[in-house]
Amino acid sequence: MTRPAADAKPEYRVEALAKGLRLLNLFTEQRPTWRVTDMAEAAGLPMPTAYRVVQTLTAEGYLDHLPNGDYRPGVRVLTLGTAALRSLDLVELATPRLQRLASETGETVNLAVLTGDRVLYLIRLRNSDLVTANIQVGSTLPAVHTSIGKLLLAALPPSSLRDVVTSSSFPDQHGPNAKVSLDELEEELGRIREQGWAVQDEELAYGLRSVAGPITGPDGRVVAGVNLAVQARDWSAQRIVRELRPVVLSACSAISQLISSDK
Repeated sequence: MTRPAADAKPEYRVEALAKGLRLLNLFTEQRPTWRVTDMAEAAGLPMPTAYRVVQTLTAEGYLDHLPNGDYRPGVRVLTLGTAALRSLDLVELATPRLQRLASETGETVNLAVLTGDRVLYLIRLRNSDLVTANIQVGSTLPAVHTSIGKLLLAALPPSSLRDVVTSSSFPDQHGPNAKVSLDELEEELGRIREQGWAVQDEELAYGLRSVAGPITGPDGRVVAGVNLAVQARDWSAQRIVRELRPVVLSACSAISQLISSDK
């Protein structure tokens, strides 16, 4: 019996699906948005084929079409891997320490990563009093209006920040203190970059504040963020910096050490 060649295509290969996956694999942290013409060239596909595949992915929610003509991964791509995300080493290593943080403070604890211009929640240990009850593991929020998001944006190379954050990154619905453009936000990102932590003061929603710290990988790069989210009626911005910032940074440092020692 003749054995198939090592590089032979499987008998039941679906070429259209393979082309769609090839296009989705083009999106990276370094290149979070693409134009159809560039996708076609990079994937080695004829332009009409790439256009049809992109339109299908957009209609199904796997790509978002931005006002400037670019495309970025849609929410369905972000949530598709939620089950896999929960099994990541980061989640497994961080969970016990974050459970302790939640128990010690009695407040909501979140761990999230940056995906394009949004933060994707990998761990959420929620206090029942918190106003944002609809957020869960796999949810995404605008990075520009969250403490974790601003922290992770500040960790990006400044040269790529404007490729990630566009005018469409700033939604119409937000809290009373939200920045509404990158020009407004950049000064704060500079401070966050220097101090190593970030605060959200009723920017995401009215009545919600949070403070976030970074989790770093073995190479020292920021790979994720952790925050404590609290009710503004109970915590002033000054109080969360004074009382909660140290415990968040301590938890982040412990998790970062675990990640480094696990490699």
